[in-house]
Amino acid sequence: MTIHIKNNIHWVGQRDWEIKDFHGTEYKITQGTSYNSYLIREEKTVLIDTVDQRFSMQFLQQLESEIDLNEIDFIVINHAEEDHSGALGALLAKIPDTPIYCTENAIDSITGLHHHPEWNFNVVKTGDTIDIGNDKQLIFIESPMLHWPDSMMTYLTGDGVLFSNDAFGQHYCDEHLFNDEVDQNELMEQCLRYYSNILTPFSALVTAKINEVLSFNLPVEMIATSHGVVWRDNPTQIIHQYLEWANNYQEDRITIFYDSMSNNTRMMADAIAQGIHDVDPAVAVKVFNVARQDKNEILAHVFRSKGILVGSSTMNNVMMPKVAGMLEEITGLRFKDKKAGAFGSYGWNGGAVDRIHSRLTDAGFTTTVSLKSKWRPDGKAMQVCREHGRQIAKDWTWQDLTKIEPLVLKPTNIAKAKPKSKPQPQFSNAAPLVSESSTANDAVAVNEQQSMICTVCNWVYDPSLGEPNQGVEPNTPWSEVPEFFLCPDCALGKDVFIAYQEQKVS
Repeated sequence: MTIHIKNNIHWVGQRDWEIKDFHGTEYKITQGTSYNSYLIREEKTVLIDTVDQRFSMQFLQQLESEIDLNEIDFIVINHAEEDHSGALGALLAKIPDTPIYCTENAIDSITGLHHHPEWNFNVVKTGDTIDIGNDKQLIFIESPMLHWPDSMMTYLTGDGVLFSNDAFGQHYCDEHLFNDEVDQNELMEQCLRYYSNILTPFSALVTAKINEVLSFNLPVEMIATSHGVVWRDNPTQIIHQYLEWANNYQEDRITIFYDSMSNNTRMMADAIAQGIHDVDPAVAVKVFNVARQDKNEILAHVFRSKGILVGSSTMNNVMMPKVAGMLEEITGLRFKDKKAGAFGSYGWNGGAVDRIHSRLTDAGFTTTVSLKSKWRPDGKAMQVCREHGRQIAKDWTWQDLTKIEPLVLKPTNIAKAKPKSKPQPQFSNAAPLVSESSTANDAVAVNEQQSMICTVCNWVYDPSLGEPNQGVEPNTPWSEVPEFFLCPDCALGKDVFIAYQEQKVS
């Protein structure tokens, strides 16, 4: 099926609903993709790009239903990667010696992928033009490293269409082809995901190339990408969005990601996130387990964030493999002007946290102090983690925190408790935080049937019910609840509980 784009331009590409992985397993695709090939029929007939090799037969059938293949005067290959040039071999088997216009670097790439050095290659450079008749020309614009050395864009005068290659595209598949026809939230989400995971390392080049294209003073009435939608409604919106993303983009957001052997580091992540929210409710905090969640989604959130916190259990004195892999990808993406910190639990040594801190520093982040906790964090350790989050919020805030009401941990409907000393955070890149178990018995004297309330989340322990999920049988008084008990809602220990007094309704 072909789709009319504008005047004598038709889309002759292929939708791929099933694809899940791109670039090996580097990029997880959640919404499918499209391989956009375009047929221009003026006095000369031009094909711009082909499709992925897996769809070669369908591609040729579609083309042959539209035109006699021998009518194609030449082929433009904007990018040699196989999702662009994959069907080139099958096509040229039917129309050999058809001229191919591409960059010099593309000849090397295409020859290396297809092994046909005898193909009729023609090198173009920025500013080169080809007259295709009817007072229209193709203008070529090299765009090396966006995102391969061979990349280029092609502009069609008269119609004002920029065939932009991978720039301004997205891995997004829909029966509708134009940007004004699809779900706008889905579209921009996939645009950001694509930019953050693929183009971030080349942001300086993105800005320079966009400014170069704009300097030509060519009217851009439509942007025809290699993947995803064709931008026809306010097409320059995506250009302005790229300029914003390329300028060391960040939002008032903190991303926390971790891997955990026994949930200990997960508990730390939860408490740190709570602490951040205590101090700065306006900041968006997202928490991810790298072993269970989409890494490209995490990287998109890192791209959007002003700072990240990375946690790992220590295994053989190094970090967990999924965390190490994520840090390797983050290093390659070369994020700018972002803050970072490391945290994690350990048993015999805490080497993982030190290695994370070092990797984050090497990756160009402005690093803050790290946090370690030995074995499973108890109530006091969790309070220290929460205090660490509060300090992070203060150090990284974009808000005027003097206008934010201070957090009150006590619920308003409980009995007064004796004041307790506030645990102090033990932040260090080397020295671990070692937690000791404690009880809440110093908080207030209670009778055997007294209910207890968590001062953090307001969960109430009722002795008549106990807590069977932790082996605490019904009718177990608070004094006999084991010291390893954790609040079912916020995972803090016994020391944050105080006597609960129900409010009487008058």
